[in-house]
Amino acid sequence: MSGVSIEATLDLWASELRGAKAQMRPLFTQERVAASAGLFLDGLLGAERRKTGWMRAEAAGDPGPWRQQAILGRGRWEADALRDVVRDYALETLTEPDAVLVIDETGFLKQGRASCGVGRQYTGSAGKITNCQVGVFAAYVSGKGHAFVDRALYLPKDWTRDPARLRAAHVPEGGGFATKPRLALSMIERAMAAGVAFAWVAADTVYGTGEVEMALRRAGKGYVLGTHATQPFSSWFGKPEVYGTAEEIARSLDASAWRRLSAGEGTKGPRLCDWAYLDLADLEADEFNRDLSGTWTRGLLIRRSMADGRCAYFSTWCPAGTSIDTLVAVEGRRWAIEDAFETAKNELGLDHNETRSWHGWHRHVSLVMLAFAVLATIRHRANAPTPPKTPPRLPRTPRLPRTRPPSSAGRSRRSAAAPPGSRNGTSAPRTPSLGRSGDERTKPPHNAHI
Repeated sequence: MSGVSIEATLDLWASELRGAKAQMRPLFTQERVAASAGLFLDGLLGAERRKTGWMRAEAAGDPGPWRQQAILGRGRWEADALRDVVRDYALETLTEPDAVLVIDETGFLKQGRASCGVGRQYTGSAGKITNCQVGVFAAYVSGKGHAFVDRALYLPKDWTRDPARLRAAHVPEGGGFATKPRLALSMIERAMAAGVAFAWVAADTVYGTGEVEMALRRAGKGYVLGTHATQPFSSWFGKPEVYGTAEEIARSLDASAWRRLSAGEGTKGPRLCDWAYLDLADLEADEFNRDLSGTWTRGLLIRRSMADGRCAYFSTWCPAGTSIDTLVAVEGRRWAIEDAFETAKNELGLDHNETRSWHGWHRHVSLVMLAFAVLATIRHRANAPTPPKTPPRLPRTPRLPRTRPPSSAGRSRRSAAAPPGSRNGTSAPRTPSLGRSGDERTKPPHNAHI
């Protein structure tokens, strides 16, 4: 927010915070509950490092954490309704037609077995299998910024096979087992049903499944989805022959097939890697959806680290003629959700949830998503280019009244009475020339010395 005055920044903060609270106000039937939710949001955006119930209560001036806890537990309001409010609020500022919907997951380290969805499972947050919850998230990423627009708590199979455990955690009816790709697909479908404007989907290897790919082809959306090194690829329909696993194909490429490109700006400058892209087949869009037209290309995108030569592989689907630069840029926007996770955990208490129930997790996470959307909106508006200043308008010079030309009779009489040397029979003085040095009328005649 460089270049923005403190006064303007404070006004922007106050305006956006009031706007966010006003948008979520209809979710609550009682004013006191709405006020507590507003104070909860204030606490998430406050300076306290830990966003626990006691810390939020102290910041709100409450004698204890009961009101803060009631928002996540006893209160009667729908977390999914707040999720939709967050999405619409964020898109008011961030919408662009070529935006990327990024899908990823993060872990929430937990103790014990009571918290909904907790279990020994792998999470990238810890880099190992540990006791945790796992949440799947969707982030909207555009040139204007990024924000979370959806979320879902993953339930491992041992949870969904235990009805008593589900009831104790207040999991709603029908909350059976769903794979992470299925959760991601539900988020994509919700975004499209809500009319969210995006052109691409980017996701990690976990979500690069055939089910997700086919759904995006039918929807006319491009994608850059991570895939395993052992995934087989082949070309057809007149393309140069390519056959083998992604890893085998990468090893067989000539040096000329690689290009050094940046996937976007990182904290230490451009994120440079070596990239290669192979067109595998051109297909008509109406093969997947009769309402679509045009030629689309299925391809393989490969990223090679400049540091150690390790490769990552991506299955791609894009309009024919899409450049490798565009595909690299789409994949690079996946970094935004990692930044969002880090900010939400370090600054907004994403992983400070103290509830154990299904609705408690979704309520807490949805409120954090709203806090993050407020930050994203403020950041974009504060950094928006200042409109050019218009120069002040100078006062207009008043026009002199126009004199009516004299009649012919009067003109002849004045001509006869005019002194010698006057022009056209009038005695009006000549206007001096301001562009010359001196005034001709002030110059003495050439015989002035006589």
